Amino acid sequence: MKKMRLEPAAFLLLLYLSAILVGTVLLKLPVSETAPLSWVDALFTATSAFTVTGLAVVDTGTEFTIYGELVILLLIQMGGLGIMSFAVIIFVLLGKRIGIKQRLIMQQALGQIHFGGVVKLVRNLLFFSLAIELIAACFMALIWVPEYGFMKGMYYSIFHAVSAFNNAGFGLWPDNMMQYAGSGIITIGITSLIILGGLGFTVLIDVYEHRSFRKFSLHTKIMVTATVALNVFAFFMFFVLEHSNTGTIGGKPLSEQLWASWFQGVTTRTAGFNSVDIGALGSATAFFMMMLMFIGAGSGSTAGGIKLTTFIVMGAAMISYVQGKKDIHLFRRTIRPEYVIRVLSITMIAFFTVIAGTFALNVTEDKPFLSLMFEAVSAFATVGLSMNLTPTLSDPGKLILVILMITGKVGPLSIAYMLAKKHEPHIKYPSEDVLTG
Repeated sequence: MKKMRLEPAAFLLLLYLSAILVGTVLLKLPVSETAPLSWVDALFTATSAFTVTGLAVVDTGTEFTIYGELVILLLIQMGGLGIMSFAVIIFVLLGKRIGIKQRLIMQQALGQIHFGGVVKLVRNLLFFSLAIELIAACFMALIWVPEYGFMKGMYYSIFHAVSAFNNAGFGLWPDNMMQYAGSGIITIGITSLIILGGLGFTVLIDVYEHRSFRKFSLHTKIMVTATVALNVFAFFMFFVLEHSNTGTIGGKPLSEQLWASWFQGVTTRTAGFNSVDIGALGSATAFFMMMLMFIGAGSGSTAGGIKLTTFIVMGAAMISYVQGKKDIHLFRRTIRPEYVIRVLSITMIAFFTVIAGTFALNVTEDKPFLSLMFEAVSAFATVGLSMNLTPTLSDPGKLILVILMITGKVGPLSIAYMLAKKHEPHIKYPSEDVLTG
């Protein structure tokens, strides 16, 4: 009998689905709920936590007990750092050998180009992640410990530090972070974690080891430069678009407007935290935020979207073509043509996935089109921002978002590889030009 072998991407998807199903069952236990929770809502919450999205159909702080919140926190940590990362650490502690198959799966899970050195990367990322989360939790405890007492204040600090670094966006208050819109400490703490988590583990390790921009890899140079530029641009645009909107930041003191604009500019591409009412955004701001969510953050990070490097390479390819250049250059390095094709494939598959999800939501829900598209983009990009629509969706609508979140977590290109029919013989046909443009 022939032994069935799963591709790394297929095995990873199966692993993700298993973790989500286990999380669903744990959240349905009476010890996890303060009130009866439907299976669909439990599945949605488990999926949102494991895919580090942050969309919520029920209020996390009131509908779940401490046990339920800890289940959500564990799902966030496992989903953000990678379930394979935890498996590798257990293997190492038990003295087990990490084989090529396991390394390939880790390579797929962490979004790496090569599978060499992934075990060392896993050890480093766990150390860096836990250290960063602990330091940030202590920083935010300066606000929450005096407000809630030591035990509850530290718990809130740790919960939100883990949620922010893993770009999950789960909060323990019904209004998420709106009550802390003017708090510099909370804003700096949360946004710093989001940025570090969104840069990606390879970038953090590269920066730590080399500490010189000239010595950074091309990927790190692109990520650092583009992250700074896009965050500043998003901050400026949000402030300009919303400064007169009394439903969000209009009418508030200038300092609070600036803190809220920076918070929302950073969190939009990666995490679902909000310090303003997203449902009250102007249509132009909502559309701008959808574009940021679609772009996302770094490859190999805890964030979703098509990834920032994908967006930059696509932009560089367009500029090179317009200028009549044959090669694509970034920071005095040439991008190989096969990567450009990969970038275009990722973008188009992601685009059509969002379109299909938006269409499906418009079939099942009688809601405004812009709001439904916003939810679809947020779910696919595993961001978690909502225009106050997710809790009101029907069960079919919630399941559509579940599919979008899982697709965004695994990666549309990985799913396309799994579904594609493998052609062994390589046939080359005569070339012929077609009219374009």
